[in-house]
Amino acid sequence: MTPKVSIIMGSTSDWSVMEKAAQLLNEFEIPFEINALSAHRTPEIVEEFAKNAEARGIKVIIAAAGMAAHLPGVIAASTALPVIGVPINASLDGWDSMLSIIQMPPGIPVATVGINASLNAGLLAAQILASGDEKIAKSFKAYKEKLKDKIVQANNDFSKIQFKYKTN
Repeated sequence: MTPKVSIIMGSTSDWSVMEKAAQLLNEFEIPFEINALSAHRTPEIVEEFAKNAEARGIKVIIAAAGMAAHLPGVIAASTALPVIGVPINASLDGWDSMLSIIQMPPGIPVATVGINASLNAGLLAAQILASGDEKIAKSFKAYKEKLKDKIVQANNDFSKIQFKYKTN
């Protein structure tokens, strides 16, 4: 099985956040890989990874990092593949990471999800792949329908709650 998505973390401590992306990709039956790479501690390995990812069959890279959070940008600088950045709340409520990832210079885009929002990163990766894969597109559409069903059910449940001044 050749991975289509690469989940990269700046530190193994990021796994507790990034596991949601892995679970989503697994649910959608999208082959993926998981690695820890550091833009600061292993810069040569990061560059080699990014330059060779496309040739290895990777279609989308999800890169998570905290604090200075240079990993997504360093990867994006060395590949033409879409890179999705996940800012990790390691300090300053994650805003340092968020700002490091979203403030990319022109020509080096990194799609960025919310702080610790690896589930959305997994969904965005699936959505990107779905544009060329009908099976993934069906899984994505089914997932979105389940979200709608949850809200419909929530409103049904709320309709049963009684208060003297509740009008619905």
